[in-house]
Amino acid sequence: MRKLAIGMIGIGVGGAEILPAMESMDGIDLVAGADIVPTTLERFAARYPEAKTYLSAKDLCEDKNVEAVWISSPNRFHAEHAIMAAEHGKHIVVEKPMATNLADAMRMVEAAEKYGVKLLAGHTRAFTIPVRAMRKLIASGRHGQLRALNIWAYSDWMLRPRTPDELDIAQGGGVPFRQGPHQVDTVRLLGGGLLRSIRAQTGQWMKERAIPGYYSAFMEFENGTPATIVHNGYGYFIGAELVPWGEDKAVYTTQERLAIRAAMRAGVRDEAAEKQAIRIGGAREEDYFRGGARSSWVPEDMGLAIASLDRADIRQSRYGVYVHGDAGKQDFEIPGARETAIVQRRAELEELYASVISGQTLWHDGRWGMATLEACLAIMQSARERREIMLHHQVSVAEGYDAGLAIPGD
Repeated sequence: MRKLAIGMIGIGVGGAEILPAMESMDGIDLVAGADIVPTTLERFAARYPEAKTYLSAKDLCEDKNVEAVWISSPNRFHAEHAIMAAEHGKHIVVEKPMATNLADAMRMVEAAEKYGVKLLAGHTRAFTIPVRAMRKLIASGRHGQLRALNIWAYSDWMLRPRTPDELDIAQGGGVPFRQGPHQVDTVRLLGGGLLRSIRAQTGQWMKERAIPGYYSAFMEFENGTPATIVHNGYGYFIGAELVPWGEDKAVYTTQERLAIRAAMRAGVRDEAAEKQAIRIGGAREEDYFRGGARSSWVPEDMGLAIASLDRADIRQSRYGVYVHGDAGKQDFEIPGARETAIVQRRAELEELYASVISGQTLWHDGRWGMATLEACLAIMQSARERREIMLHHQVSVAEGYDAGLAIPGD
């Protein structure tokens, strides 16, 4: 098998999250890593002794053995690093959010087009198998026309350890920037891509965190289809409890959340140490990204999605999708949905690989990512200005999307 040589820029939490997926994929060869934190770089070198290590993104981009880069550096550097990679002829996967403003996102798109490289906007739950199966069932038309979409998420995102830049909305911090792409990408995928407008509010009511931990948005597609999305990241109620096989736990258990709040209010929490513990080689990396991965779906950071059609409501199930229709409630298992979160996370790597190596269509390209970013920015703008925001950079779901995914009735 022809392997794709990848270098990682930013071996932080985002990097640690994707590493197990890279390790599980035969077509990926991790050949280099760059990070400015010496401890992180040392741990990367110890785990991947054959990979080269660099203290700067520029040095990694100049490595002729690197064909593609995974950019998981802090959000404010996404545009700079993506453009640098494009200028050196590297294909690119960029973590969410794609950038912190539309001008930077456009510069990224233009650089990829100018230098003839692939630019993939990665890491949203739209890549997961249940969401992809829902889209195919909607597109099949067998239950009539899509009429409405609703997604609700309740997580402990605001309680997770944060670096100073993550607590600055100007640098891409906060739930709308960091979690909004999961729901917006999913809504756009299920609804065809072309959002028309957004009216939203955000919520910031935790004095220990000077960033919004909540948003609620009403979205309308060009064809009039409505959608609502909500994310509450304050960690009192956990969305996994919405399904019978779930539990009152996201990243943290109930008791852990109580202890974290108490430490934050007392000003004694060591977030820098906690953050390092979940990076590569840290004491809690295994719990976060490896050994603790669930094999069945629960409403996690993206939440519970419900699509209403003329003759059915469709939502995620434990191993696929529920269809509540004229035949009653049916639970359809989708091939691959029993695979672990590590394996499902490979979808974006597989898409990049197929595009670079086999010339297949890149579905989540730079313009798709920019459309999702535009909607996330509109949520925040609408909240500030208390008005509906019209959108101007939306793109349709490409024809033939996910043709290879099998669903019931195919």
